[in-house]
This record gives sequence, structure tokens and C-alpha cells, in this order.
Amino acid sequence: MTTAPLRFGIGLHSARIDRWADIAEEADRLGFESVWIPEHLVVPIDSSGSPHAGSDHPPIPSDIPVLDPFGVLCHLAARTRRVLLGINVYNIGLRHPFVTARAATTVDVLSGGRLALGLGASWLRAEWEAVGLDFDRRGARVDETIEVCRRLWSEPVVEHHGEHFDFGPLAFEPKPVQRPGPALHIGGDGPAALRRAATVGAGWMPMNHSLIELPAALARLTDLAARHGRTTPIEVTVHGRISEIADLRQYVDAGVTRVIVAPWTRTRTAIEELREFAERVVRPWNSTFDPTGR
Repeated sequence: MTTAPLRFGIGLHSARIDRWADIAEEADRLGFESVWIPEHLVVPIDSSGSPHAGSDHPPIPSDIPVLDPFGVLCHLAARTRRVLLGINVYNIGLRHPFVTARAATTVDVLSGGRLALGLGASWLRAEWEAVGLDFDRRGARVDETIEVCRRLWSEPVVEHHGEHFDFGPLAFEPKPVQRPGPALHIGGDGPAALRRAATVGAGWMPMNHSLIELPAALARLTDLAARHGRTTPIEVTVHGRISEIADLRQYVDAGVTRVIVAPWTRTRTAIEELREFAERVVRPWNSTFDPTGR
């Protein structure tokens, strides 16, 4: 299922927001495949838990700087030419599908079809409660939101009568450049995330799977995809810490097709360290990659 060469994405989360566009522009020039930004709608002060299994630290701080992801990606689209523009990941269940479908279409159209839309069901209960939504029923709302968005992106007239959304016939234009809609990369580790990845996802973005655990999970994903009649490959994207080319083999062996890196120690040196990483790791790897895996 994962036969494509390993691609390199840049995670902008560890750099200051005011340098994101400069870093994205340089990543585009250097030949990185994609850039990815984080997303939250709101982080209440009274929050608990962690997105990482086994962690006892609190979630992200309430006063962390957060921008609207689609607005940011439109800005990055104007500063770049080729690189894919990704969200890792968008909490789609917190918004009405009209809002998500319109914003995603805007990015995809203005970027010429470069949106990589990472989607998650969310882990932060307090965020759902702040919006007035039921965290324990979020899975059904996420599924229905995805369904409505995909129809808006692909059908000339859409009418929907569901548990969470109900509306009569309407048109939705323009359609995204990508057909039948923007590439969806499903974030999460549980059965629902695997099901979404197998059925509607261009890719899967696990959070709490180690590289050792990935092959077994990918076998389940392959089986799910086959049972739903799917024959197209599913991309696998993970965050990684890469020091040298030798580190990459373990990702390829585990079935990863995209590794997101942030190869800098501080924002003020990000451009220089990005160039050094491209010269030391990315270019040699791409020049010697054997698509047969030998």
C-alpha cells in the first residue's frame, strides 16, 4: 500500500508565526514537498489531558498564538509556487460544514489545487464544551460533516437531512481544483480514524503509533480498505526527528510515505538550518532513492 518514495514535509509549529511565510517560501525553493501548520479553534484555561498517550503533562496553553488556518494557507499560497499546504490537523467537527467547505475551497482554488487537509475528531474535551457541542458524540458529527463537505465539493446540487445538519437543495460554487475535493489526511489512532482513512482519506496521520507498531496498523488499514473496495494507495504521514540519512530507512521500512520535520533549533536560524538539512539529508536521499525499496 505504501510504495511511493519518502517525501519531506516541514512543520511550522515550532517556529514563530511571523516567520512562517519566509520558511515556507524557502522550503518551496529547496524542493520540500509540503508545509504543515497546527490548528485549534479555542483552548479554554480550564483544560486537562494530553494528546499523547501516556503523557501526564497538561495540553497546550490557553494563550498560545493561534491563527485561522485557511487564512494562513491563503497567505502561504501567495508566497509559494509548488509546495503542498497542509493542516495537521483541522478539528472539522467544531464547525458547520458550509464554513469548512467554503474555506477549504478558497485555499484550494487560490493555490491551484495544493491543499492537504488534515482532519481530526479532536482530543480536547474542553474545546468542544466551550463551543457547546457534545464531545462524547463527536465521531458521528465528524462523519456527517465530512460527508456534507465532500458532497458540496463534488455535486452540482446538494440536499441533506441528517442528525446534525439539515438543509434543502442548494448549489455550491466554485468547486475545488482537486476533484472530487481536497485531499483529506485523517488524523488519529483509533478504529474510527482508520475507518475514515480507509474510506475517504488520501492519507492517514497517526499520532501515538511508534514505528514498530505501524506495520501491524497498516495491515489493518489495508484490510479495511480492501473490504470497502478501495484499490488506491493511502499515504502515511508522521512527525520525525531526522539527524542523518540513515535515520530515514526505519521510516520507509515501517511504511511511512511522508515525514514532517522541523530541522532547526531556534526560529532565527530556521532558514539556515533548513538549507543545511536539505543539502545534508533531502537531496542525497532523493538522488539515491530506489523505488523498488532495495
